[in-house]
Amino acid sequence: MTWQKELEQSICTVEELAKYVKLTKKEQEQLQKIIEIHPMRITRYYLSLIDTSDPDDPIRRMIVPSEGELDLSGTYDTSGESENTKMPGLQHKYSQTALILATNRCAAYCRHCFRKRLVGLPTEEILERFNEAAKYVEEHEDINNVLISGGDPFVLPTKVIGKFLKKISGISHLDFIRFGTRVPVTFPDRIIEDEELLALLKKNSLKNRRIYIVTHFNHPGEITPKSIDAVDALIRSGVIVNNQTVLLKGVNDNPKTLAELQNKLVGIGVNPYYVFQCRPVKRVKNKFQVPLYKGCEIVDSAKKMLNGHSKRFRYVMAHRTGKIEIIGIMDDYIYFKYHQAKAQKDIGRFFRRKTNKTAGWLDDLE
Repeated sequence: MTWQKELEQSICTVEELAKYVKLTKKEQEQLQKIIEIHPMRITRYYLSLIDTSDPDDPIRRMIVPSEGELDLSGTYDTSGESENTKMPGLQHKYSQTALILATNRCAAYCRHCFRKRLVGLPTEEILERFNEAAKYVEEHEDINNVLISGGDPFVLPTKVIGKFLKKISGISHLDFIRFGTRVPVTFPDRIIEDEELLALLKKNSLKNRRIYIVTHFNHPGEITPKSIDAVDALIRSGVIVNNQTVLLKGVNDNPKTLAELQNKLVGIGVNPYYVFQCRPVKRVKNKFQVPLYKGCEIVDSAKKMLNGHSKRFRYVMAHRTGKIEIIGIMDDYIYFKYHQAKAQKDIGRFFRRKTNKTAGWLDDLE
């Protein structure tokens, strides 16, 4: 079976899900309401990682809809993406980086997704004409890297990915190209079985302009023989693989789990890059967000179990004003530093806020 055919076999309805996961009638009714608003898609591979006997299984929590998604606390655009959109599907928030939203589809729809407003739904935020995006990048010489994301660009046909790479490879002021994809985690066969994709990546990941994959392992249970094979295939194609973890309640919000994840990632050749504070997204915030105070304690405790390579990540918050590193707590204050910022004057700025043990976002602090 081709990866495209396998993807078509994904679980997308409550009736299909109930064949694998025990659901009460009430849960089925609730889930139906939820997926009419935010669709469900679970690859059969990723579903196989769930311990169906455990209602609190962390992988189940990330991928199976639940009544927590009926909570409307938060907002859909927590990082100010709309105000940084230059054309449908292209954002330019940080001077050196252009972000291209190439699709609204993913192999699997994570319930904690910060782009919940558009993933799997009809949207005007997705790129329609890649030529125009490439022209924008070419005209802005301050841009030295492009991040192709979505959705997940690796659910697109390989030929389409090839066209993207062909268009932007000729832009001389680009130092590297990134793809944001969770496919190595949720659907590794897409990579393992597509020699054309691997050859394309190898051809375009050059000695002086590498391709980076930014993927998204959140729990040690996602590191399997198949996901390891997918990562290995990418590395052998000359691609550098980095990881962004989101700190998630009920998934990885204890030091031992977080440390085990980072150590295992280094072992398979994946570079820990960020641990993100979960954003206050509508239908996500109250189910998944850990308070900043507790987050600092978890990260600090986890780092005591890590070596120099596995603790290279930064604990950060993707705020509308920029990417803010969460340094830690001293006395009655949480200390922060702008790792990246929309306003150039803020880059590197160090600041503090009074601690609040329930606050989950900068805007919640005095």
